[in-house]
Amino acid sequence: MAGNVRTITPRTAAPAPPPPVAGVSLLGDTGEQVAVVAKFFRALGDPTRLRLLEFLLTTEHTVSECVARIGLSQGRVSAHLACLSDCGYIAARRDGRFCHYRVVDPRVADLIVVARAMAADNASALAACLHIQPCVHGPGA
Repeated sequence: MAGNVRTITPRTAAPAPPPPVAGVSLLGDTGEQVAVVAKFFRALGDPTRLRLLEFLLTTEHTVSECVARIGLSQGRVSAHLACLSDCGYIAARRDGRFCHYRVVDPRVADLIVVARAMAADNASALAACLHIQPCVHGPGA
């Protein structure tokens, strides 16, 4: 298994985005393109999925290891892993009766680092935002 383990190290700084060009949409010109980008962010909009992604950044883990780390039921964790897999953030590898999950794109680490930094920089505004309610999960959520 040691040969199959991949370590993903976040970069120290994310590259600067290209400067906006007058009349050019960064999200694309069609509603469908914008909808895909919005779906990309919705997949990341769940605290459990973010915790799973962060856990899977450094090495692959089984569902049982994810359950132990996250503290939710196996069914809930599996549902979140399926969502992340369907959206292309993670991939599964079968090994007998075990399934090992890993992050498939090293840019996910960069995305998490940038998101944490931006959330920290905007913490008071995010806490005061009345339009987006915090995601609250109870046991088994």
